[in-house]
Amino acid sequence: MPTQTDAAKPMAPNEKVKVHVHNPDALGPVFEVSEQRWQEALDRHPDIAARVDATFSGSPADLEAGLQRADALFCWDVPREALAQRAPNLRFVHVHGAGVSHLRPFDWLPPDVNLINSRGVHGSRAAEYAMMAILMINNRIPEMMTNQRQARWEQLFNTAIEGKTLLIIGVGNVGGSVSGFAKNFGMHVIGIRRTGEPRENVDEMHKPDALADLIPRADVVLMTAPHTETSHHMLGKAELDLFKPGAGLVNYSRAALVDYDALEAKLRRGEITAVLDVFDPEPLPESSSLWNAPNLIMTPHCSSDDAEAYTPRTLDLLMRNLGNIADGNPLENVVDQTLQY
Repeated sequence: MPTQTDAAKPMAPNEKVKVHVHNPDALGPVFEVSEQRWQEALDRHPDIAARVDATFSGSPADLEAGLQRADALFCWDVPREALAQRAPNLRFVHVHGAGVSHLRPFDWLPPDVNLINSRGVHGSRAAEYAMMAILMINNRIPEMMTNQRQARWEQLFNTAIEGKTLLIIGVGNVGGSVSGFAKNFGMHVIGIRRTGEPRENVDEMHKPDALADLIPRADVVLMTAPHTETSHHMLGKAELDLFKPGAGLVNYSRAALVDYDALEAKLRRGEITAVLDVFDPEPLPESSSLWNAPNLIMTPHCSSDDAEAYTPRTLDLLMRNLGNIADGNPLENVVDQTLQY
C-alpha cells in the first residue's frame, strides 16, 4: 500500500479544519489531552488555532459523532471497520505514539487517508534512558540487583566503558541521539539501519543482513528499531547465542523484536544481562516468570514519555499538520505503509 504524501488542495480562508481528539481515561495523565494542554497548544500556534475547530471524546459513542465531521483524528487506537463510511471527510489519523504495529495490517485505512505517528517527539528523555541502561549494564547493576534480592554479598568488578562497543539496531531518531551520548563516553558505535546510510556519531553503519557478524563484537546491544513483519524476533535464539559472554541487551523499542523466552533462558544461565522497558502483553501479568528472572532490570514501558513535555510536543506536531491541511502542504511524519513505520 503506497504512502500518501501529496499535498491536497488548500482550504478556503474562512474554512476551519475539523479535528477530533479521542482521549479515553485509560490512557493516563501523561497522555491526556486535557483542556489546559489543548489551550496551551493553541496559544503556541495562534495562526493555526484560528483555523481549527476541535471536538473531543472519551467514549465510543462520542467518538462516532466526532468522526462524522472530522478532517483529522488524533488517538491511540480506533475501531477500524468501515472507517471511510464512518469518517467520510477524514484526511489523516495521528497516532499518539511512535509505534504503529498495533494497527497492522493497514488495510482498514482508506487509500486517501494518511497515517501519522509521533516519531521524533520523545526528545532527549529517550536517549537519557538508553544511556543510563547501557551504563548500568557496564557497571553490572542487573547482576547486583539479583544479589541484593537474594541478600548475597558478592563484589562484582568491571572496566570503564571507554573503548567498548555499542551496537545500535535501528539508528533513527532515538538511536541516533544515543550514539552521541555513547561517543561522549568514548564508546565505539556500530549501527544498523535499513538504508545503511552513514550517520553522525556512528563509527560504522551496516544494513540488517550484517547483524550476525556484528553481534559478537558488541559489549552492549541496543534495540531501537520499529517492529514490523520483517523485524519480528530480529533477535531470536540464534542471534542471542552470538552474544559474547558478559554482554548486555537494552530493549527500548518493542518486545516482539526479541524472543523473550530465549532471552530468559540465557539470563537464568548467567550468560547475558538485560534492561527491558517493553513487554508483551502489557501490563506484564503477575504470572510471568520474567518478574523473578536473574540479571534483569525491568521498567514498565515508561522510558521516554516525558510526563510534562511528551503530549505538548505531540500536540505541536498535530498543530503543524492541521496547518498543513489548511494550506494544502505535505504532512509531517507520514507512516510508510509498505515499510510499516
